[in-house]
Amino acid sequence: MTGGNDPSAARERLAAAQAELLNALLANGPAPAGFDEQRLDVERRALLSKRRGVVRMLGPAVADELGDRFRPLFDAYALDNPRRAGSRAREDAAAFAEWCRARGELSAKRKARWKFWQSN
Repeated sequence: MTGGNDPSAARERLAAAQAELLNALLANGPAPAGFDEQRLDVERRALLSKRRGVVRMLGPAVADELGDRFRPLFDAYALDNPRRAGSRAREDAAAFAEWCRARGELSAKRKARWKFWQSN
């Protein structure tokens, strides 16, 4: 098969379009052709809020220590560190805590209370 009927070419086009949409949603990339920027912004904010909530749930001590600074700090972190395929929520929470420590926003690293908290 050649031309527009090639299933392999169609899969490649779909994969590229999906990657462009994910970049727009998760990494604040430009809106793909045919997508409404305002609707994408609503989805961006919803996904960011969900991610922030998961990190808060996984790292309550970090969220508590940051207090009112948690949300703006996490949002800044998330903008510079979009989730990637295959990344885990616990790794994201740990990376956020390290990011905050590197900026002097958190006290020195404390030992985890449970071994399963640490990622392998």
